[in-house]
Amino acid sequence: MDTNQLRTLRLLEEIEQNHSPSQRYLAKQLNVSLGLVNSFVKRLARKGYFKITTIPRNRVKYILTPKGVAQKTKLTYQYIHYSYQFYKDARTKIREIFEGLAQQNIRRVVFYGIGHFAEIAYISLQETPMKMVAMVDDEKASEQFMGVPVESPAQIKQLRYDAIIITAIASRKLIRIKLIEQGIPGSKIVPIDIR
Repeated sequence: MDTNQLRTLRLLEEIEQNHSPSQRYLAKQLNVSLGLVNSFVKRLARKGYFKITTIPRNRVKYILTPKGVAQKTKLTYQYIHYSYQFYKDARTKIREIFEGLAQQNIRRVVFYGIGHFAEIAYISLQETPMKMVAMVDDEKASEQFMGVPVESPAQIKQLRYDAIIITAIASRKLIRIKLIEQGIPGSKIVPIDIR
């Protein structure tokens, strides 16, 4: 599922839930510029996914058409299929990595980076003899992850672990560089790349 399809789905969902969202609100929800939302809304309206009315005069109202409902249903199905496939592929890849680590007698691991990918990794970890001794995240220190307190990266040196598994998706390379700069041996850093 590409970015445009995902944005189309999110926009159609927002219109279905809230018939009068402002374009500023839509831009914030889609995490794009106001100008991009404006052109995106016009393009989808031209395709016939929704109609735009101005009742009362100063408010724009979007009305989802049957074609828009059909497109939203199609995109929802594609998103569910994509998400399931991503989960399945991630579990397979992580399981292979964890089996390799277990064969190297790695038992105590630190996860670095909270998110959906970390949750998949945590579930996969339960099938191994390894144990997550800490969760580290740059922005979410002092929160909880799967019942474990989230630590600041500054705490890594006080932890007893065999490996640090990078479970952040977007910033894997930066985290690896940051860890090496802290004196962590590269052999103890395990980035997970599921591509």
